Amino acid sequence: MKNARPITSEMIAAFKASYDADKSARVLTAAVSHNPLSKVALDPMAAAKMDNSFSIEVKTRGITAQKKSGRCWLFASMNVMREIVAEKCNLEKFELSGNWLGFWDKFEKINFFLESVLDCADLPVADRTLDWVLNGINDGGQWDMMVSIIKKYGIVPASVMPETEQSCGTMELMRLLNTKLRKDAVELRALAAAGGDTAARKDEMLAELFKALCICFGRPVDQFDFEYTDKNGVYHVDRGLTPVSFYEKYIGLALEDYVSVIHAPTQDKPFGKTYTVKYLGNVVEGSVRHLNLPMEEVKELVIAQLKAGEPVWFGSDCSKFGNRDGGIWDPNCFIYGDVLGGMDLDMTKEERLDYRDSAMNHAMILCGVNLDADGKPNRWKIENSWGEDAGRKGYFVASDAWFDAFVYQAVVNRRFLTDAQRQALDAEPIELAPWDPMGSLA
Repeated sequence: MKNARPITSEMIAAFKASYDADKSARVLTAAVSHNPLSKVALDPMAAAKMDNSFSIEVKTRGITAQKKSGRCWLFASMNVMREIVAEKCNLEKFELSGNWLGFWDKFEKINFFLESVLDCADLPVADRTLDWVLNGINDGGQWDMMVSIIKKYGIVPASVMPETEQSCGTMELMRLLNTKLRKDAVELRALAAAGGDTAARKDEMLAELFKALCICFGRPVDQFDFEYTDKNGVYHVDRGLTPVSFYEKYIGLALEDYVSVIHAPTQDKPFGKTYTVKYLGNVVEGSVRHLNLPMEEVKELVIAQLKAGEPVWFGSDCSKFGNRDGGIWDPNCFIYGDVLGGMDLDMTKEERLDYRDSAMNHAMILCGVNLDADGKPNRWKIENSWGEDAGRKGYFVASDAWFDAFVYQAVVNRRFLTDAQRQALDAEPIELAPWDPMGSLA
């Protein structure tokens, strides 16, 4: 660094004197010494305004738990689809298999990783793109990645492929898988440089890793019988289903009709354009597309779908201004800056994206909204996948201010789009760099 200024003893002496003279700072020291910052900063009177009633609400059937895994995007997807099965079969509750989707997602990500390594075979070590690829795989994903898995592999009820210790807590396994994948990357790059048969060797690697996934998650079924007892106590069985035929018969959503709209108000992403992200995906024959829209248009689409009785999958930054116990997200409920001595923490959404302060990191479903006297939203009802002990028996309330600031993506049926939005969506997408914030995974 040129002309870097060090911290001096005179500076420290002045800082100490300023702290010693500030009685409120010492009171705050006592408070935060014994409590989490989020509890000290929570304004109870502001939080009390986060009412649990909504003028538009979609019925949902209970809360799921992703446990110690990063599969929120899959659980949010399943929370949309399970409602269709429960309605068709007259069930009070029903769950789809997160283990099934997690298995195939990881296997496809393994293949995607190896193919990406081969695609970068000519890049030198420490190249930024290669470095990004070598980050490896994780649990996270986006809506379009779920669609790719469902189209290829279908889905099964939770009872057909139940959770295991490894599917519920993936951290240790993911660390080991990524070590193995990076070791395979060393070999594939060397083989490619020598002109060897990388395709055959990659297939052997896939076989080895498939076996490891089966050991940890169980072997995926080929066929199964769907057995259930409905709310009237009547037993049903549907024999010889495949995962694909189960999806087609009991869910049947035309997944290609559901599209991702995002709100990324940065200079490099004009509104009304469609984007994709390089090296983002799981199934290599799939794709990820986002239509960037102003927030008001995003909200109009979301509200239209809620009014039609359909919940909405969405992606947000859940780490900001939230209270897990109270089940709220609202920047107006927290006085972090005051707690930290009058610190100014305000940034625009554009600044947070450009300077890496925020990005999508969690997916849930919107199942309600409250409209004020002018028809404008002021709070939103959210179904989470953190179990019933979190929030308000698993549900959360978000203010419209939080929605504006920290919601980045929503998935809506294209029938709600305007003609201009459809035209923009269907245009050739602009490819963003792998490290773009819109490539972040929920």
